Amino acid sequence: MYKKILIATDGSTVSNLTACAGVAFAEQMHADILAVYVAPEYQYPVYIEIIPPSYPSEEEYRIAMRKAGADHWQPILDAAAKRGLEATGLTAFSDSPALKIVEVAQLQQCDLIFMGSHGRSGWGQLLLGSVTNKVLSHSKLPVLVHRLIKEPAPK
Repeated sequence: MYKKILIATDGSTVSNLTACAGVAFAEQMHADILAVYVAPEYQYPVYIEIIPPSYPSEEEYRIAMRKAGADHWQPILDAAAKRGLEATGLTAFSDSPALKIVEVAQLQQCDLIFMGSHGRSGWGQLLLGSVTNKVLSHSKLPVLVHRLIKEPAPK
């Protein structure tokens, strides 16, 4: 049914657990995986007149964020490899992660976006995460929202 599934991650514990569920789902579908981390755009320090020498250049920032992104999506690739699935990782840059996730899914010809909704209690159960909610409202592709039954204990 699905041939290529985008699994979004932000590197958090909840996101990692959701990603594991996404890999298991992809295995059931015999689908390839595209793991995506969206890093914020580089921000120039507008509050000062001269950029301090210790402030990273845009190139240094992008290198650091690509490494951080790879650290976040590499466990997804490893889990996919253990299950015999094809998987690639991508670090994208945007100040609007939801719109970038939708854009990447379309550009990479994904059939489904798999992402999590952080499990909460009380009134929070009625609300989806803001990124998830925006993806749902902007995507023309199907979006599978995975909700953890029990949120992991904080470390």
